[in-house]
Amino acid sequence: MDIATLSIIIVVATVVLIALGVPFAFATGAIAVVICVSKFGVDSLNLIASRTISFLDSYVLVSVPLFIMMASLLERTGLAKDLYNALYVWSGRLRGGVATMTVMVSVVLAATVGVIGGEIVLLGLVALPQLLRLGYDRKLAIGTICAGGSLGTMIPPSIILVFYGLTAGVSVGDLFTASLLPGLLLAAIYIAYILIRCYLNPAMGPIPNEAELSMPLSERLKMLRSVALPLFVAFSVLGSIYLGLASVTEAAGMGVAGTLIAVALRGELSWELIRGTVKQTMSTCGIVLWLVLGTNALIGVYNVLGGIDFAQSLFKNMPFPPSVVLIIMMGIWIFLGFFIDWIGILLLTMPIFVPTIQALGFDPIWFGILFNICMQIAYLTPPFAPAAFYLKGVAPPDISLETIFAAMWPFIGLQFVGLVLVFMFPMIATWLPSVLGN
Repeated sequence: MDIATLSIIIVVATVVLIALGVPFAFATGAIAVVICVSKFGVDSLNLIASRTISFLDSYVLVSVPLFIMMASLLERTGLAKDLYNALYVWSGRLRGGVATMTVMVSVVLAATVGVIGGEIVLLGLVALPQLLRLGYDRKLAIGTICAGGSLGTMIPPSIILVFYGLTAGVSVGDLFTASLLPGLLLAAIYIAYILIRCYLNPAMGPIPNEAELSMPLSERLKMLRSVALPLFVAFSVLGSIYLGLASVTEAAGMGVAGTLIAVALRGELSWELIRGTVKQTMSTCGIVLWLVLGTNALIGVYNVLGGIDFAQSLFKNMPFPPSVVLIIMMGIWIFLGFFIDWIGILLLTMPIFVPTIQALGFDPIWFGILFNICMQIAYLTPPFAPAAFYLKGVAPPDISLETIFAAMWPFIGLQFVGLVLVFMFPMIATWLPSVLGN
């Protein structure tokens, strides 16, 4: 059987198994085992084991459970609520000001959480009730939270960037630096959209009532103290990386330590909190690692059979300019994002795409940021749309999934605007690493 036919069989088998309800990790792993045994015999399963062990043996991978632990700690404490309330009272008489502050809080949370699910749950619990109480347009409020929460994929530390760095063989620290400006650009696009919509239709973003606006300046200044601890947590991670004081893995440890200190200063540190946090961290890591096992096994077998070389040659020999080939790759990511999670997309495509784009002369750091934005789009696009399901879990019962899906489409369009800007102007992603690298 030639490699082209085998490639088609693998794709069809994967789609069928997923359609039958088999988890993606087990579907890819099962296909890998069947192909490996049928082609090379039972002893060849050592190939799968050795490939998986070599990937899991990476030191940078240690940062993943640490970043997840940070997110879990913040999700279980009142840090996010205090941060939101502190910024909320400063939104003043600005139409759409509370929604704007929600995006700003999203940026701070993204710099401390790094896990999109945790951020959307926090915003759904803290910000959504406030926005609805003030009379904000329901779809604008929901879209703001889903899009703002998705910034967790862009603003470092981002677990997606950690796995991309491991898979593509590039510096995770450089990826963190490169993603900062694109992440802030997307946040600015969201804010501009909210302000314009509320200016054109003031009913979409009412201002707080007089009682809330009349809070004395001294009280507002006191509430700003609540911003200090989340900023301290963010600086413990990003500051240690950007100042050259720690590697990404060490910075993740610094982040956990900073979060524990912040929680202790609030008087919320307890054994029950630690026990629940560790349990949630291990459960999340287990899910991620099963996906790593399955997809790594399939890519390993496919590589031995010559599949990766075959796929790379298809892209390299396309009768299009390199930029069009890159657009096709982004289209594949976004299409796959309709159905499977980011880690499956990353592990399945990067062994093929990264060598191809390097051969075409593209910067793998910039390529990683484009992938990150595509995955942010995937978080919002149905039917998979993890952001919608995260928010549905904490939203009022009268908010249906259909309402959430409808609310996200304008923000998906804004994400495409950000993607086009970073694609057309690579310096948005590459300028800061080049400056700090010097």
